[in-house]
Parts: sequence; structure tokens; C-alpha cells
Amino acid sequence: MFTKSTFSFLDELAASNNRAWFEENKSRYESLVREPALAFIEAMEPALRKFAPNLRAEPRKVGGSLMRVFRDTRFSRDKTPYKTNIGIQFRHSLGKDVHAPGFYVHIATDECFFGAGCWHPEPDALGKIRDLIAQKPEKWFSVRNDKKFATQWELWGESLSRPPRGYTSDHIAIEEIKRKDFVALTPLSIKEVTGKDLVALAEKRFTETVSLMKFLCAALEVPY
Repeated sequence: MFTKSTFSFLDELAASNNRAWFEENKSRYESLVREPALAFIEAMEPALRKFAPNLRAEPRKVGGSLMRVFRDTRFSRDKTPYKTNIGIQFRHSLGKDVHAPGFYVHIATDECFFGAGCWHPEPDALGKIRDLIAQKPEKWFSVRNDKKFATQWELWGESLSRPPRGYTSDHIAIEEIKRKDFVALTPLSIKEVTGKDLVALAEKRFTETVSLMKFLCAALEVPY
């Protein structure tokens, strides 16, 4: 699937991030990035069916699990047109975007990692997650502190500086309720990305987050 040449291409793209260079090297993008990414996504489909049947592996060139290489530059000071990482998302079947519960794979020359959870959930979804933590803090703590999960994964993301409206500052789980993201990350090495066991490793790591994903899906009232 992915090789050292994949990372060399990403380095070159970062150094020559313009449309002319990309068009000249589009065949390399296809063979070194898109084709191995789609092969990985396809190989993950039977694994997800076993432990996360409502999450989707969609090996399509456009609109599937592989995120677009084109950057949205409308509201960014950085006007470079292409992403210099590979982003792969396994979304919930009821989710329409990256904010829904799901798994994520990030591959870049400076950092690679697996992700699981909800990134920047919409206000309604965020409120539902916070409410469930407030109502069942012990359940959340058991998820967060589960040995299998905590050994490999770390909760990550932005938090409010003050308690959100409607929650008291002395709540036992107020630091958790203040979270704006409910995402966990675990690092990947380039050796693991380019190794023959990437699919098996992804299955193992994502399985470690099942309790987190079940909690989030329960909060959002969708089946895990």
C-alpha cells in the first residue's frame, strides 16, 4: 500500500504546492497516494463490519472515505491549493461530514496518527454529549480510564476556559464537560504506515476505542 515514495511525494508537494507542479505530477499522486489509500480503505471494510458495523469504509475517488486533496482556501490566509497530508475518515452511516462520530487516519511526513470520536461537533450534538457526561459522569470516567484505551490513546482537542452555560463549576466532571472536541489520538510511525500490517494495526487500535464510540453514539442517539 503506502511506501516511502508516498512520503517523498508529500514532501515534494509541500515544497512545490502549486497547480502547475501538481498537474505535472498527477500520475504520481494517483499511484503513490490515491491508489494505496483506496486499497487501504477497501481492506478496512470487512474489519469495520466486525466491530463497528455502522461505520463506513467507502473506497471511492470522490465523496468516499478518502478526503479531498484540494484545500478550502476561502477563509484561510494560507492560499496553497493542496493538502500535504493524506486524510482518511470512516464516518458513521448517519453522519454527513467530519463532525459525526468516526475513525480517522492521518498520514503526513511530520506526523501520522489514528483518531476516533467527534471533532468539532455541531452545537446540538455537543450539547447532547455534555448532557450525557453530566448525567452519567461515572460512565464517562470508566470510558476515559479504561486500561486498554488509556494505554494507547489520549483525549485531545479544544476546551472552554469557563463552564458552558447550564453547568455548575463544581460538577465532578466539569473539566470533561468543558471540552469542545471529543476526540482521542494515538500515534503512528512511518514504519507502521508503510508496513504490511497497517490494516491489522488499524483494526486493533480502533477496537480499543469501542467504549468511547459507544458512549458518543449513545449521546447522539445513533446506533453504534
